[in-house]
Amino acid sequence: MEQIRMRVAKRRDLTPSISEFTLVPVDQVDLPEFAPGAHVTIETPSGAMRRYSLVNDGTEPKEYVIAIKREPESRGGSSSMHDEAHEGYELTIEPPENDFPLTDVQKYLLIAGGIGVTPIYAMARYLDKKGKALRIIYVSRSAEESAYLAELNEAFDGRIIVHHDNGNPDDVYDFWDDFVTPRATHVFCCGPKPLMEEIKAVSGHWPEGRIHFEDFKPVDVVREDDVAFEVELKKSGETVTVPEDRSILEALRDAGHATSSSCESGTCGTCKTRLLAGDADHRDMVLMDEEKGDFIMICVSRAKSGRLVLDL
Repeated sequence: MEQIRMRVAKRRDLTPSISEFTLVPVDQVDLPEFAPGAHVTIETPSGAMRRYSLVNDGTEPKEYVIAIKREPESRGGSSSMHDEAHEGYELTIEPPENDFPLTDVQKYLLIAGGIGVTPIYAMARYLDKKGKALRIIYVSRSAEESAYLAELNEAFDGRIIVHHDNGNPDDVYDFWDDFVTPRATHVFCCGPKPLMEEIKAVSGHWPEGRIHFEDFKPVDVVREDDVAFEVELKKSGETVTVPEDRSILEALRDAGHATSSSCESGTCGTCKTRLLAGDADHRDMVLMDEEKGDFIMICVSRAKSGRLVLDL
């Protein structure tokens, strides 16, 4: 996949923790078009590869616009974008991909939770331009932390429900009334894991194919009970310690080794590495069962016990 060199042309704060970045090509190139729901994979200043939804119109684009939340438990990606990617900063991206494409139906329910509003915002404007019937439900902790809230309220007055729970689990939005009766409506949902699980729970009786999710974190890269372990790099004989709060890929990167990666969430297969010895804890969504004895996805998987020997 051919990479594109981009420059931060403009940056603005949307909320205290969310910034919008407008990226333009460094060289004179035509940017690939994209449809609502698409994302770009960016090599962040920390070296971590991260996926961010595109917010702007993808027809003959002259720029790519993304919005990034500084995650409280950032593993280097979002925090490095906030701290280092100022106007004029250059970075490398991969062309847009779309794992969350819109269907062509008559009615839509768009559900956004927190920073998950980014693809939903793009979808809403696109569908509105097409004259489609749509409703939006936007849930978040507070108005202060809700990106694009004013724009959505103005553009979709009467078609949007906004709910803030102020971090109180007892005050979360009740989606049951929206799902109790299955409809021909197609639902598109993007947000944190608890929101996804809630929508899956309340929509279980809906016909298959009507509920669509975007989730950039299909696996937990690091879990609370993870422990440190060692990986031996067979070609060099070097041993690298993988801390309990870092992935193999991150530990190798921290040790100065160049690593090939893209999604860093166990879904793309770019970091597939031959496993020569050891008992791997496979957490990816790519490897076939028959491959798991010989390969490992170093962006998410770990050792069950002891050390792993990699063909690196």
